[in-house]
Amino acid sequence: MLDQLQDSWNNLLEKLNGWLDSAITALPNIILSAIVMVVAYMISGYIKKYLRKLLGRVTKNGTLINIGANIATTVFMIFALLLVLSIMDLDQALTSLLAGAGIVGLAVGLALQDPIVNLFSGVMMSVKSYYKEGDLIETNGYFGKITGITLRSTILLQPDGQEVIIPNKDVLQNPLTNYSHNGRRRIDVSCGVAYGDDLDKAASIVQKAIEEELELKDSAPVEVFFGEFGDSSINFTLRFWQNITSQRDYLAAKDKAVRAIKKAFDREGITIPFPIRTLDFGVVGGERLDNMYPIEAFNNSNSKN
Repeated sequence: MLDQLQDSWNNLLEKLNGWLDSAITALPNIILSAIVMVVAYMISGYIKKYLRKLLGRVTKNGTLINIGANIATTVFMIFALLLVLSIMDLDQALTSLLAGAGIVGLAVGLALQDPIVNLFSGVMMSVKSYYKEGDLIETNGYFGKITGITLRSTILLQPDGQEVIIPNKDVLQNPLTNYSHNGRRRIDVSCGVAYGDDLDKAASIVQKAIEEELELKDSAPVEVFFGEFGDSSINFTLRFWQNITSQRDYLAAKDKAVRAIKKAFDREGITIPFPIRTLDFGVVGGERLDNMYPIEAFNNSNSKN
């Protein structure tokens, strides 16, 4: 029994001595690896700082800047780790690590397919200048101002105050109307004048009223187009442009135009007619009203009253 314990103790000491010899032999590689990791960590800080400035010139999206800098720093540190493993003669462990990372990455990629697509869509949307925070857009059946573009979704604030969160891939893959991109917007106002009014005079009054009320100096000319003969009026469409990007300014400009037209027409005697319906009982194939109700019947009725 004592001999067996003595053999076990000797084997343990031999194993420990072997580990100590291996550690002493690998000590230069360990020191070099530690130096490489410290230097790499210090360099990664400068890389992150430089990339923040560089990305800041491309986009003002803080989220995109942080993510881009962090991704670049992470990639750099991964290469530093691979270099350390190579210095430590852990090539076999490195091969196993890469194989395992490939399998895990494939599984994660399949499981997170939609989030990854939204991520890349958010990056592309942040880099492109077609839309940005504060723009008034219409997409996927929603209309509102962009209040945020994250790496997963776009946040719209609708005119009624409700927020809509739309996945970035839906915004990127579907038609989008940007009302703020050009910096100006056309305003259309429909109205009508009586059949007895002078159309040229009416058009001139409308143009003058809009130019005076809205102070259109450097904008496109005011246009008036008569388009149809209505039931009780000849209808026209007023078109003019304003350097506006918000929905509130658009509605305010339209309100000013309607008020200006009404005030000018009242002043110049131009009529905006009410809808009128004429009843004619003497049409061909019909019966005249005086034949159905003779005038004598009305006179007798009035005399009795």
